[in-house]
Amino acid sequence: MSVEVESMGQRPQVTALAVAVLALLEERPMHPYEMYQLLLSRGDDLLVKVSAGSLYHTVARLADQELVFAEGVDREGNRPERTTYRLTERGHETLRARLAEVLRFPHAEYPIFPLALAEAHNLPREDVVALLRERLRFLRVDIEDLDRMAEWAAAHMVPRRYWVVVPYLRATLGSQVAWLEQFVIDLESGALDWEEFDPLTGLRVSGPEHPWAESDSAVPPPVRRRAAPL
Repeated sequence: MSVEVESMGQRPQVTALAVAVLALLEERPMHPYEMYQLLLSRGDDLLVKVSAGSLYHTVARLADQELVFAEGVDREGNRPERTTYRLTERGHETLRARLAEVLRFPHAEYPIFPLALAEAHNLPREDVVALLRERLRFLRVDIEDLDRMAEWAAAHMVPRRYWVVVPYLRATLGSQVAWLEQFVIDLESGALDWEEFDPLTGLRVSGPEHPWAESDSAVPPPVRRRAAPL
């Protein structure tokens, strides 16, 4: 089935949390607190940064954009009033268009870790080894958690389409662990050249010049060919 995507100027811009909210409201109308609890219980906080405050703010913004609307207010006992929201037709179309765009095109997301890895040569070799060993410990715990989630979902016969992201996350973390383990081995063995630092002052001994862009080669370094869509 083809999904038409409106131009960026016509379609409301939605954050990752807004996509999660719209997807929840595709299931049924619900109030923001219920959305928040569902995101946490389903483990969706692995996919999107969420807090109660940010979720309420997101719902209010979606209402301003006419992607959701307040269907009614109810109260249970002495609890505060809760507003139930429903997806509009425009919200439904926006969700489909945004999902289609993200699935189709590999946008640059600029996570902070690759930047830290690229600049790790500004730290002494032994510090980088120690820090990455600690990171590997955390990642192995994350992998164990994902394995437990997958085992639970399979044992409870949850349709795979609802947790297909779990093995995807597991595979990406597994690849990162394998790469980092080899990187640490190369650092420790000396197979990988590294900057030198004065053990007393902590200052770099070798020069800070980055040879990539300053290369005198007649052939310039390769550049990224694919640009983000307008």
